[in-house]
Amino acid sequence: MFRRQPLPVNIGAMKSQFLPRVVVAALLAAVCDTGVAAEEKAAAKTRARRAPNPAMAPIADQPGLPRVLLIGDSISIGYTLPVRELLKGKANLHRIPANGGPTTNGLKNLKQWLGDGKWDVIHFNWGLHDLKYMGPNNENRADPKSPGARVQVPLADYEKNLRELVRQLKATGAKLIWCSTTPVLEGSPGRVAGDEVKYNEAAARVMRDAGIPINDLWAHAQARIKEIQLSNGNVHFTDAGSRYLAEKVAAGIEAALPKK
Repeated sequence: MFRRQPLPVNIGAMKSQFLPRVVVAALLAAVCDTGVAAEEKAAAKTRARRAPNPAMAPIADQPGLPRVLLIGDSISIGYTLPVRELLKGKANLHRIPANGGPTTNGLKNLKQWLGDGKWDVIHFNWGLHDLKYMGPNNENRADPKSPGARVQVPLADYEKNLRELVRQLKATGAKLIWCSTTPVLEGSPGRVAGDEVKYNEAAARVMRDAGIPINDLWAHAQARIKEIQLSNGNVHFTDAGSRYLAEKVAAGIEAALPKK
């Protein structure tokens, strides 16, 4: 019977074909490892950026002290911790766990922010986001002179929204304090200098009708505005500026605390 002879095996050729595949596989593995490491680093940076602001952290009430709630935007976030320090041993100072934004945002979230607990004093403000200009496609901080630019909440709507927010706040039974909106200077991106004066005037009408005292943070800030506000029209404040605002806020709250 005829028997087929096995074909000769070229070991050298097999090695020459196999080795490049091993090298390619190793390179691919290294690239993957590098990619994974890069993704892990990027994720770590993202987590670090998203680390909660200490001002937003919930606090445990010290028994026997009145409960105070701060409502406001990033300006209030800046003065939350120094106010809390100034009222240490006098009040449990809480704040809403977010940037309060415009009055429209307040109407959507106020009930959740108030929760079910009892508040003795509520110090509140809306304004800087209401008067901010948006683009025709809702672009944030649009140039007020650009085509289609509009304020986020027109003045008449702002006043109407405030009246409803005040109605809800009064239902809590807390002592209410309105905080006037801080200055907007020339060159502020997406805002017009002086608009806050018109919005403060509208707010003052609402508070006067509701019998709510006003903590005039606008005047307090304006007295030292060049040294406490950031440059280039930025509406925010330096750390020292936030502490300066905190003194006025804390004094207003302390005066409204229940008498022992």
